Amino acid sequence: MPSILKTDALEAILQTRDPELSWTWSYVLTATRIPHDILLQDHFFTLLVPVHFKTRALGEIEGYLAESINGLSHDSGRAGGSERTIQPPTLLLIGTLILFYSITGPWNTDLYWFQNGAIDSTAILSQHQWYRLITALTLHADIVHLLSNCILGGFLLHFLLLLTGTGLGIFAVLIAGAAGNYINVLTHGPGHISVGFSTAVFSMIGILSMLSYSHQNRVIGLRILIPLMGSAALLAMLGSAGERTDLGSHLFGLLSGLLMGKILCLSYIQKIRHAIMLQILLFFAALSLLGVSWMYALRN
Repeated sequence: MPSILKTDALEAILQTRDPELSWTWSYVLTATRIPHDILLQDHFFTLLVPVHFKTRALGEIEGYLAESINGLSHDSGRAGGSERTIQPPTLLLIGTLILFYSITGPWNTDLYWFQNGAIDSTAILSQHQWYRLITALTLHADIVHLLSNCILGGFLLHFLLLLTGTGLGIFAVLIAGAAGNYINVLTHGPGHISVGFSTAVFSMIGILSMLSYSHQNRVIGLRILIPLMGSAALLAMLGSAGERTDLGSHLFGLLSGLLMGKILCLSYIQKIRHAIMLQILLFFAALSLLGVSWMYALRN
């Protein structure tokens, strides 16, 4: 997209306290190749554009918001305006993961949950039991494993869903987590066993890192490496400790998350953010994928 030159005179055209609304502005202007910047000051996000782009920028944003299925008013972001944010069901989702652990219990190879739902690279590669890539995300080795994933994962999931919407966000995390598991299985070969939501947690780190990089549309030089460096630091601190830690699942979860984040940056994917029906369809698609996976697992 065209960059903002130092000689360009910038003008503040929109202001909000809502971070996701500021992301929407940036997405729209990035897709239409309008140079811009977001200034955060005193808890307000202010949209700045070159003076000669002002009319076009306002027109693009107002047109996009007017067409949004959620009915946002085109002037909801005017300076001094107020916005209301629909909070994602983070506690409900994390609570469901904890409730499921109360049913399955900790790691026990004698239980059918783990016999048929854990990552078993031999069963996946030789018997094509692909559903294990999904079901393993809902199983945990012990209570410490569960709580660490719920605390960090819940924090990351909440902010991710604020940016993407509930349906799109959950579907993206599920696919990225399964992709990370599959790459890990291919890397280890037959004989590898693992469980846990950690792959999806590191996928969320990758997605958020890529979304953050995309949002900083004026990043130049070595600053482009900041999201990758931050992701690598988190991987080193959180993803390589403990004798039961599967470093491969964390690493490949992070990499699949970066790729998924790149996909979510596409302009036509960004439009799903405010498409309520598509969000609902993706939410139920994610639930159906999880349910069908466990249905196949328990049939064995």
